[in-house]
Amino acid sequence: MYKHKKIAVIIPAMNEETLLPLTLKGIPKYVDHIFVINDGSTDGTSTFLGDFAKKNKRLTIITHETNKGLGQSLIDGYCASLAEESIEYTAVMAGDNQMHPDDLHILLDALIERDLDYVKGNRLLHANVVEKMPRYRLIGNSILTILTKFATGYYFVMDPQCGYTVIKNTALAKIPIKDMKKGFGYNADILCMLNIQGCKADDVEIRPVYGDEKSKIKLWKYIPEVSCLLIRLFFRRLWKRYIVRDFNPLVLFYGFSFFLSIFVVIPLIVRFFVLYNRYGQAPQTTLIILVFVAFFAFQSMLFAIWMDMDYNKRR
Repeated sequence: MYKHKKIAVIIPAMNEETLLPLTLKGIPKYVDHIFVINDGSTDGTSTFLGDFAKKNKRLTIITHETNKGLGQSLIDGYCASLAEESIEYTAVMAGDNQMHPDDLHILLDALIERDLDYVKGNRLLHANVVEKMPRYRLIGNSILTILTKFATGYYFVMDPQCGYTVIKNTALAKIPIKDMKKGFGYNADILCMLNIQGCKADDVEIRPVYGDEKSKIKLWKYIPEVSCLLIRLFFRRLWKRYIVRDFNPLVLFYGFSFFLSIFVVIPLIVRFFVLYNRYGQAPQTTLIILVFVAFFAFQSMLFAIWMDMDYNKRR
């Protein structure tokens, strides 16, 4: 137990025969349950887990005969943790030894002492992140951080791609975890679910760890898929949080801004260039109306963002 709390750790693993032993060896002794999801591994992962389970009673193995993806592995791990009623907090660590086990207590302390519902690691604030994290990951992560803030409503959370997390099981039981996205973007999906339920979330600084692991993410597929997901999550959050559960006029500002941008600003831009090509000079009336409407759309968007940030500040 950790500070009189029962802790579980979920470790998704696919073909991690080399690094999974190091990950399991580093799990702190205060962790009560370890759920390893063997997601259709075809190497020696299954054999190692079978031998390790004989020596460690904390370990529970959940086996997927075929690969179902990281999202489904986490869903199965979370459901297994919820089935153990004595477990109070559930952490997630990668099977490739990319998350330092000594940082687990930092996440747990934040969750317990600050009475949060969800805590995740933040590698972007670490002093050595520029040297440790590959440059393409750092740039991509920074861009996705901004987009995820809008999608989830947690404007003060960074590094959304970090999978090192801890959740309070009472909060986990409130969200439809079985509906969590099974592919890329699951981390933003669970944040959106928590925000809709009014849960408190934050992140804490952890060290970036990169060594022999190889990322299974294909950027050409990951970026467009996650971007589309974040747009859907944004509108889902507005609907469920500010209309269904607790009406807030900020949705009117967002709606007014979107309406002006799509149905007025864009047609006026098209009209401007059509008239310019036809007469060889800029149509002054169209230009004035375009600038005026674009200013109102931008101002409405700023008001909506400001109100959204202020509403979510306490979370």
